[in-house]
Amino acid sequence: MSDTEQSLIQRAQKGDHDAFAALVNEHQRYVYNLALRVVNNEDEALDLAQETFVRAWTALPNFRGQSQFRTWLYRIVTNLCYNRLPNLRRSLNDLGDDVLAEIPETGVAFDNPAHGLESREMRAYLYEAINDLDENYRLLITLRYQNGLSYEEIASTLNLPLGTVKMGLFRAKEKLRAALESLEDRSWIIT
Repeated sequence: MSDTEQSLIQRAQKGDHDAFAALVNEHQRYVYNLALRVVNNEDEALDLAQETFVRAWTALPNFRGQSQFRTWLYRIVTNLCYNRLPNLRRSLNDLGDDVLAEIPETGVAFDNPAHGLESREMRAYLYEAINDLDENYRLLITLRYQNGLSYEEIASTLNLPLGTVKMGLFRAKEKLRAALESLEDRSWIIT
């Protein structure tokens, strides 16, 4: 947590509305995007984001800084999503505690414009595939790759065992990999 954010939190805890507005401004996009990925409805995501900040303002005096502020906010929005989608928590807990090896991720350098176009098309298809995932997998993928949380932060945010988070991310990536392989198979047929 930066010194500036820490200062804003302390001021907001004392009732400074401007300091809290600055915190909201800093985190609102991430909170909204997380809610949108989970509920897959813009209006509902907006409601969840607003409710998250209302609850954050109310609970801010109790924030002790034991976790990052963004992790605390993600926990609030995630709990609100659980309330809206009761099957989400149950299906996340059903993933189990098996810890599987991490799938290596490769970075590909594109040195020609045609590859850049293919990359944009692939990215669009990937986002579509993410939106097609079950809510629990979409939540895990969003927390990990869009919001940049570590496995430990995700486990803390969702109040899940670390192994469950790893298993869920493994399965989500397997589903995404299968979707991308399907796209690759179709592109061979088209050309």
